[in-house]
Parts: sequence; C-alpha cells; structure tokens
Amino acid sequence: MSGLFSNNKRIVSGMRASGRLHLGHYHGVIKNWLSLQHHYDCFFFVADWHGLTTCYDEPGKIKSSLWDMVVDWLACGINPSLSKIFIQSWVPEHAEMHLLLSMITPLGWLERVPTYKDQQEKLHDKDLSTYGFLGYPLLQSADVLLYNADLVPVGEDQVAHIELIREVARRFNYIYGREPNFESLAADAIKKMGKKNGQLYTELRKQFQQEGYLEAVKTAEALLSNQPNLSIGDKERLLGYLEGSGKIILSEPHPLLTEMSKMPGIDGQKMSKSYNNTISLREEPAAVEKKILTMPTDPARVKRTDPGSPDKCPVWQLHKVYSDKTTQDWVVQGCTSAGIGCIDCKRPIVDAINKELQPIQENIITFEEDISSVKKIVMEGSEAAREEANKTLNVVRDVMGLDY
Repeated sequence: MSGLFSNNKRIVSGMRASGRLHLGHYHGVIKNWLSLQHHYDCFFFVADWHGLTTCYDEPGKIKSSLWDMVVDWLACGINPSLSKIFIQSWVPEHAEMHLLLSMITPLGWLERVPTYKDQQEKLHDKDLSTYGFLGYPLLQSADVLLYNADLVPVGEDQVAHIELIREVARRFNYIYGREPNFESLAADAIKKMGKKNGQLYTELRKQFQQEGYLEAVKTAEALLSNQPNLSIGDKERLLGYLEGSGKIILSEPHPLLTEMSKMPGIDGQKMSKSYNNTISLREEPAAVEKKILTMPTDPARVKRTDPGSPDKCPVWQLHKVYSDKTTQDWVVQGCTSAGIGCIDCKRPIVDAINKELQPIQENIITFEEDISSVKKIVMEGSEAAREEANKTLNVVRDVMGLDY
C-alpha cells in the first residue's frame, strides 16, 4: 500500500557506515535531519550493505565504525522518539525488495546513472566490476520504495538517483498494477465520490490525459485525499486510472533538495576524510585550536603588516559559517587594512567550533557509557522498520504472484 494518502509525509534517508562524523557531516546532513524529524515521519538508517559495495574486501571495517556513527547521530540530537533509527542489514526485507526489483529493471538504466562511471574513476584502485556496485542505485531504490517515502533529502548531485527510483516504481506499477477488473473497480470508485466530485475527477483525468496538464494530478491527489467514502485502495486505484496506468502500488518519491554543505575543510577544500582536512565531532579543544591556527591564509599576507583579501583566505569560508555580521565586518576591515593578524582572525573560529562541539561531546560520553541503550534504540527502530517494510512486501509479493 502506497503512502500517497497517509496523513504524515514520510522521509527516508541513510548514511554509509564510515565511522565517526566530522563537521562536514554535521552541517551537511545531520542539521537537516534534526529539522526534518519535527515535521515528517522519518526513517534514518545506517547503510551498511551500501558500504560493502566498495569495501567488500575489508571485513570488520563496517562493524568497527557503525556504532561510533550511531552514537554521533544520537549525541547531535537525532531523537528515537521522533524518528526510526535502524541498520539496513537488520531489516532483511531490503534485500528481498532489491532482488524483486532487479527482475524488472533494465540493465541500461543502471549503467547510465552518472555516479556509476564517476565513482569507478575516482576509486580506480578498487576492483568495482561487481554486480553489487552496478546495482548500488537499485538497492537505494529498494531502501526508499520499501517505505513508500514521499520525500528523499538529497543534494543536486543525487537527483539522478531519485529519478531512477521513480522510473523503477513507475515500471513496477505498469507491470503489476493491472488488476483483471481494474476499469470496472475504478468506475465503481468514481460513483462513490458522488455526482459533483465524480464529474470533477473525470474532468481532471481528461485534462491530464488529453491536454497534458500536469497540475491536474496534484489537484486530483488533493480531491481524492478528501473523499471519506473511498478506501485507500480506491484512492490509489483512481490516481493510477487518472495517470493512465494501473493501481499505484509503489509511490514515486520526490527529491527534497538540501543546500550543499558550506563547511570547508582546514585546507579550504570541501571537508572530507579522503582529503584529510576534517575536524571530528570528537576533536579535543586543543586539537581544534591547533588545526585552525595552522590553517593556510591569504598568500599575500607574508608579514603582519601586509594587507590581505578575505576572499582568498580559507579561514574566511569558516567565518561565513560561524561568525555573525559584526564579526565578519571586523574580519574584512582588519584583514584588508592589516589592522589584525591572521592569528587574531582565527581565534573567533576556534571559540565558535569548540562551543558548538562541547554539548555534542558531553552527549557522546553519556551514550558511550551506556552503549547497551544505544543498541536497544537501534533494535527497536529496526523492528519498527521491519513492520513497515513487510506491509509493502506483502503487497509486492501478492501482485507478483508470490503469495502462495
């Protein structure tokens, strides 16, 4: 059963098990999750199987990093009473859904995903000529379609993956949504709407199918959502009838575009473990100070008395993240006039980062001292995820003729 007509919009998002988080993760992903969990039905998972697509030859690596990452999530404020927190492999339904979707997905769809060749080139030292790597986007599709997600938070570089998920759902619905008596069931459902609403629905269907008016679909969704005489099955059936397909079994998710992380690394590049330029959420205050104070600055400022340009200095990028307008104006004035030195400029950043990390690090200590509670949270989240996943799989097995 799709989530099109449920009361709460659903978010599904995962993170590969890569170990302890850094400020790039916090500002690029976690802060967004913290906001979303208050407005949506959220499912956040550790994508350990996804980690195997590139680290299959490093046994034990995922296990050693998985719990550190979950602790960091919780310490940042991801709340198990607001969100389902689980491990992908603890919900084996992901694997079954992946297998069943692989039966209908054309090979060419996977080969054309932009990140497929990009990642092969970036990770040229790895043997990635495996089905697991090729099928990575399809496992992603299973992760999302299994929970009938309405929205998936992604950056612009991941939109192609969401489009693949939508195509897979569309193809699945086209193949398996054709009930033997589909049109008569749709006609009966229209009658249940009453004369006025039934005529409006019929007009919207005509607008979409004959005139290509895309807004008609959204209007129809709103109309169907407010029909108390229709079952959810009828609503899904009528939406599929309007779109010219069959019953909607798997709902098509939409990308929820998130801003690219503005968190630069200590060398000015994007903060990433592969660049060795990160500040960990667990970084000691003295280590934060050392990393920031040794950051490169504007090359023009050879001496203290040399004026500089903030736009040419990596430290300025951190001021854009952490400093208010008053401090930023102070930096611009002091740098361009040589009124302050580079060390002076860096001090507010050191203070701001340590202030941000202090409560997170205190929470990390608390959770690590009671790791059994952390595992209980994940176990309960995984059980709740399995319950939702099986609702979808039961329907999928049924329409594929596998319900014996």
